[in-house]
Amino acid sequence: MDWSKIWLDICNYFKSNIWNIVLFFAILLVGIIVIKVLLSVIRKILKHTKMEKIAQQFICTILKFLLWLLLILLLLSQLGVEITGILTAFSAVILAVGMALQNAISNVANGIIIISSHMFKKGDYIITNGVEGNITDINFMFTTLITTDNRKITLPNSNLLNNNVTNLGAYPKRRVDFTFSVAYESNVENVKQIVTDVMKSNGKVYLDPAPFCRLKFLSASSIDFFANCWCDNEDYWDVYYYIIENVYNEFKRKNISVPYNQLEIRERKDKVTMPIVGKSLPKREEKVRIKKEENAMETFTKIFTHKTIGNKKQNNQNTIIENKETKPQTKEIIKEEKSTNTKTQSKKNVKTSQKSVATKSTKTDKNKKD
Repeated sequence: MDWSKIWLDICNYFKSNIWNIVLFFAILLVGIIVIKVLLSVIRKILKHTKMEKIAQQFICTILKFLLWLLLILLLLSQLGVEITGILTAFSAVILAVGMALQNAISNVANGIIIISSHMFKKGDYIITNGVEGNITDINFMFTTLITTDNRKITLPNSNLLNNNVTNLGAYPKRRVDFTFSVAYESNVENVKQIVTDVMKSNGKVYLDPAPFCRLKFLSASSIDFFANCWCDNEDYWDVYYYIIENVYNEFKRKNISVPYNQLEIRERKDKVTMPIVGKSLPKREEKVRIKKEENAMETFTKIFTHKTIGNKKQNNQNTIIENKETKPQTKEIIKEEKSTNTKTQSKKNVKTSQKSVATKSTKTDKNKKD
């Protein structure tokens, strides 16, 4: 490798492109200064708005990314690099990443909507899709809740926008609702007075609007009173439990009974006579049914089934007849075999008798000669 030649090539490049190199560093220096000044100005402007801090940070990061990308493209064009190819490749990469991170991008978009629209803020008590708790953190991806039993629940922002959300901490004041049931023999005015006095006795309850109590329902075993009062949002549960406990004690003190479901049982002593309607069961009358006209397919299937059944019966009958005819023939064959056997046996017996006679005669002849 010829290092002297390489050094000469570098020197010739700088000599021929000296102004392009100077312009490159000038663009770089000016670009860095402009980016920092613009970002600082934008941050100061956003601080004077009512926008959430997380939204301000998100806007600043996006602007910072775009400004640095523009500066890099200007520097590459100054060096003589074709920007069109880089832009097409960069757009393809962004498209692929967007397709892969579709759910995450939707959560980010929903987070921007939540933060910009001020649907709820940190510290609000919300109820959504069977989950409730105080909001501790909101970002562009998730919203974090802390329940009353100190459980941490993380919800995607898309779920919050796609479901109904009840924000119990949106306003500083909140109404506390009650329903009290008493017996029918109770005095309505006394009950109303007791409930309102208990609500007014708590210093956390607002006197304007004044506590409210009215008779609302006439139930099956009780009369039901509806009552409500207003308090600060953070005092809701303290006021609720205070009123429930003290109303119960005041009812006991003023001899107002709280009803409960009761079952009354009576013994029946009269004879039960069941009414009889009509006489005994009538006789069965067969229904006259009209024959339906058969389709061509039904007639074909019937004929085919009748033929097959008839052929099967005929074949069975033929086999039975053949079996009957073959039985006497077999009997005759057996008789013939027996007769032949008896004949052969008789012939054998005759031959043996003749032999015995011949042997006896020869013996007698020998005896005579002697």
